[in-house]
Amino acid sequence: MKVENKVENEKTRYSDSELQEFKGLLLDKLRMAKQELNNLASSLSNPNSNGTDDTAGTYKTLEDGSATLEKEQINQLAARQKKFIEQLEAALIRIENKTYGICRETGKLIQKERLRAVPHTTLSMEAKLKQ
Repeated sequence: MKVENKVENEKTRYSDSELQEFKGLLLDKLRMAKQELNNLASSLSNPNSNGTDDTAGTYKTLEDGSATLEKEQINQLAARQKKFIEQLEAALIRIENKTYGICRETGKLIQKERLRAVPHTTLSMEAKLKQ
């Protein structure tokens, strides 16, 4: 008969109930991230909604440059948001595989506090600080 009396530091993975807690956190973040991406996409698809189409032509060049810069910034935010969504989805796959919360550098469990703050992380603080 094998007795398993492990301390948290000696655990090799999080329990199923702990994984479900993290899954809920990830699903909430994923929902919010997708909503934010939709907001960014809709702001890109809406033409100038400020009602300045009929203003004097002398400011038109400045407005065009500003609008272009704003679109570039929104595109960058959207790209960053897409990457974040991909990271959250990858974390959900790791939960299904029961490998969630294990540092890819050290092989040790990532602290719960870190996972709650950055649920898509694949590195413990120890490994992150070495980078």
